[in-house]
Amino acid sequence: MSNAMRSETPIETPRTQPVDTKLEVVVIPVSDVDRAKRFYDGLGWRLDADFANDADFRVIQFTPPGSGCAIIFGKNVTAAAPGSAQGLYLIVSDIEAARRDLIARGVEVSEVFHDAAGVYAGKDEPYLFGRLRIAGRDPDHRSYRSFASFKDPDGNGWLFQEVTTRLPGRIDADGTTFTTSTDLASAMRRAATAHGEHEKRNGGKHDENWPDWYAEYMVSEQAGKQLPL
Repeated sequence: MSNAMRSETPIETPRTQPVDTKLEVVVIPVSDVDRAKRFYDGLGWRLDADFANDADFRVIQFTPPGSGCAIIFGKNVTAAAPGSAQGLYLIVSDIEAARRDLIARGVEVSEVFHDAAGVYAGKDEPYLFGRLRIAGRDPDHRSYRSFASFKDPDGNGWLFQEVTTRLPGRIDADGTTFTTSTDLASAMRRAATAHGEHEKRNGGKHDENWPDWYAEYMVSEQAGKQLPL
């Protein structure tokens, strides 16, 4: 057999687990570093670093509450045009509460809106589910479908997206976590509302095993599994 023929034979390699690759940082282009620092500090985000090694370089890092990913900006950090970062998603469990928090901090935030059934039309700013924004929350209260938006002083665009139930396979069902007390409280409130309906369906009797029901509901909701009735 020739070498040419042997080279065409597929080489089988054993399948291995992919290496963990955690998204840690997103770069935000800004024109005025100190102004941007004041803005993101005013959001209540954690300041992780403000480092400069000479007059031509400075990097600042902030992390949103409950986030595993941070942002950085500064001087000579990126060649991107200031304000060109768009569609930056901040996932929240209660979009109205997130919006109220920013308004209380003096930040201009859009009204809550949802998409027009995935229609990619209109002159609204782009976002994942289309550009035609309809006022108000998603009428069916679906997870992933309600939004609010705001900008930093340079025009970098942020979106709140309300996620209460993860799609199947998006998280490890055996590793349920709530990164903040706010997320945990929101999940408990949703469980309490659903449990009230559960008791009604069962003749209005008090459910002595409500802690087990709550736990099953909250874990199933986060994992995208079928919810208990």
